[in-house]
Amino acid sequence: GQVAKKEDLSKAFGTEDQTEICKQILSKGELQVSEKERHTQLDQMFRDIASIVADKCVNPETKRPYTVSLIERAMKDIHYSVKATKSTKQQALDVIKQLKETMQIERAHMRLRFILPAKEGKRLKEKLKPLIAVLESEDFDQELEIVCLVDPGCFREIDELIRCETKGKGTLEVLSLKDVEEGDEKLE
Repeated sequence: GQVAKKEDLSKAFGTEDQTEICKQILSKGELQVSEKERHTQLDQMFRDIASIVADKCVNPETKRPYTVSLIERAMKDIHYSVKATKSTKQQALDVIKQLKETMQIERAHMRLRFILPAKEGKRLKEKLKPLIAVLESEDFDQELEIVCLVDPGCFREIDELIRCETKGKGTLEVLSLKDVEEGDEKLE
């Protein structure tokens, strides 16, 4: 290869010390990625996004999960293009929003159990009501115990509400991260 002149090196890097120049190139330089490598990386991200969506979503009518290949096909149908700079999880959430316009899909609900002190129970229940998708059971002895399904997007809000309102006395337990139907479907 060609060797750069000393004055070119000192003009570009401010030094003629080759070790120092190598360190600068390694710390500030950009790695050149070939077209094939970039294509492979984007393909992998596309598959990762599809598998995250398939993992987090269900058909709202049957409550059954979608297959990864079906989600991939749907992503191709809406002409989704992967952004190499954004995280796959963030892109998966974007894909879910876009797919809602063209197909029956929704995030699988989380099953939670709250145990709230009797004093705050009634008042807190009213605040939590709008965030709860399906109330499965409610038990009121010394404490208020609620088992319910919520949208995963509300989890942080619910957690903060319970923590702040009960000053640490209430508990929030995740029973399952996603509520989906398992097993074979019976056809009549």
